[in-house]
Amino acid sequence: MSHEKLTIKLWSKEDRPREKLADKGAKSLSNAELLTILISTGNGSETALDLSKKILNSCENKLNKLSKFRLKDLMSFKGIGMAKAISIIAALELADRKFNEISLELPTIQNSKDAFNVMRFELEGLNHEQFWLLLLNSANKIIKSVSVSKGGVTSTVVDPKLIFSSVLEHNAPKIILFHNHPSGNLIPSDSDKAITAKLKKGAKILEIELLDHIIIGQNNYFSFADEDLL
Repeated sequence: MSHEKLTIKLWSKEDRPREKLADKGAKSLSNAELLTILISTGNGSETALDLSKKILNSCENKLNKLSKFRLKDLMSFKGIGMAKAISIIAALELADRKFNEISLELPTIQNSKDAFNVMRFELEGLNHEQFWLLLLNSANKIIKSVSVSKGGVTSTVVDPKLIFSSVLEHNAPKIILFHNHPSGNLIPSDSDKAITAKLKKGAKILEIELLDHIIIGQNNYFSFADEDLL
């Protein structure tokens, strides 16, 4: 349906941000819809959603840039007064504090052994190959581990597009690659070396730091970084 010149109260119930959040949860809402809930009303010519989109467009739809807006920056938008501007700044500050708390709780990877100990429980003892990705923040704290592919006894297919889409989705500046050798032989194959070189090249283009590629066997591992193969 078209929302042109309609107030949010006149929209269908499933389209209203507040009702959508109550029914489907906060994660189902776009940034603009969440901002709409904060500012509640628009101005004479724009709905709250239209105004939210305009504010986000002014900062390239990046919340990090929006968090740097001062009161006067927000109040330069028609319909955003002192109270609304303060609500936006307060909400973004809470989000920033939540991120900082989570960051402090995350485990830190300081060397290849730390990385091995984190991922060995996923890959050790399997009778088929799997390829995993560990996403890290700038302080080497773990953001998330991602299963990339599962294969046969001697190999698995690795799609660089899947790897880098996960990296970009989580905005991870650093990564560690993992796969296992069910045979227990930790010597990297030619294909292991080739995919490592290919992913290192792609990471460099995207300004992502590839810290290591670790092959996991039985109670042991091989680190490309430790062996100066990166």
